[in-house]
Amino acid sequence: MSDRPITFKIVKKQPGTLGRAGVISTPHGDIETPAFITVGTKGTVKSIKPEDMKEYISNQAALANTYHLYLQPGHKIVEEAGGLHKFANWNMPTFTDSGGFQVFSLGAAFGKGVTKFASGDVPEEKQGEKTELNVYSKDLAKSHGKLCVIDEEGVTFTSHHDGSLHRFTAERSIEIQHAIGADIMFAFDECTSPTADYEYQKEAMDRTHRWAKRSILAHKQNYEALKKQGLYGVVQGGRHLDLRAESARVLSDMDFDGYGIGGSFSKDDLGDAIRVVNEILPEDKPRHLLGIGEPNDIREAVALGCDTFDCVAPTRLARTGTIYEHKEGEIIKTNLFNTKYQRDFSSVDEGCDCYVCTNYTKAYLAHLFRAQEMLGAHLASLHNLYVIVNFTKRLREEILNA
Repeated sequence: MSDRPITFKIVKKQPGTLGRAGVISTPHGDIETPAFITVGTKGTVKSIKPEDMKEYISNQAALANTYHLYLQPGHKIVEEAGGLHKFANWNMPTFTDSGGFQVFSLGAAFGKGVTKFASGDVPEEKQGEKTELNVYSKDLAKSHGKLCVIDEEGVTFTSHHDGSLHRFTAERSIEIQHAIGADIMFAFDECTSPTADYEYQKEAMDRTHRWAKRSILAHKQNYEALKKQGLYGVVQGGRHLDLRAESARVLSDMDFDGYGIGGSFSKDDLGDAIRVVNEILPEDKPRHLLGIGEPNDIREAVALGCDTFDCVAPTRLARTGTIYEHKEGEIIKTNLFNTKYQRDFSSVDEGCDCYVCTNYTKAYLAHLFRAQEMLGAHLASLHNLYVIVNFTKRLREEILNA
């Protein structure tokens, strides 16, 4: 029996591919893989209750975002509440994404490289530098805090809530994630734009590797957290396959419990990047593809050896009146604001057997969205999550039955 809090067992490999069905064991239960991890960025999956996740969706785990919980309500409050599981009533395995993509969205608008965060006070030796960052500005706040500055030690960024200045380092990121208390954490890394040139992609990747070592050291210095939380390293390298391979090799030699595949991809880059990475990463460690949730992408990534996935798309689409629908063996997106659905009394999705599709029609959901009723987002979110979660479960069944 392993003394590590996170273990992974391969149950069956998919013939002719890198795909596998497995089980990730955590202190709060097992995750049968491949699995889609439902995203609850701020400790809540938007518009649905924690009980809904098990009763109506059957998802096995949920992911929250370190950046957002740090800013609101604050990681110390989550810690005082007994950690994320108790605070959010998430009675299942949990992940925390370290927030790199959020910083990416802050910095890339100014053509800068972007990063994953860790927060803390600006070091004393840095005080006085770039003091203009400390000035609160309504325009800055409204612009979603489009300002982040990366250096060797970490990232300085502004809050999208009030424009206040914050500082993340590898050590601070791990400290915050320890306080939040998720079963699986991600190491501090730098997420770059796919359009960044080769030289910057390599610079950012090398920095990510140095931060990875610091993240491991910071985690091992907290003995209590080390017994309860696992740490994943994050592979970077942009669209360059040689950098992706190098990143996978370097991180494979580090003492991680699993691996995330991070960064931004174009559709054309995704498959080759995943294949190159997963041919190198240790086979006995789980692999999480960060931020990818389209059905076809999940299917391809499963065959290329990925085990878990997360994405905000199912609930984001649901809140705007778009549902997933099964058509001719594919999952398509259907916009219920289309006029024809006002009198469409068929099931929300005739290819789905979830609670929503068993009890409601397209016409009713179309009415809810046009009337701006909150129930519309709730029902559509239940349906969309059910579709993606169970689509991924079926991929597992295909491997087991092969």
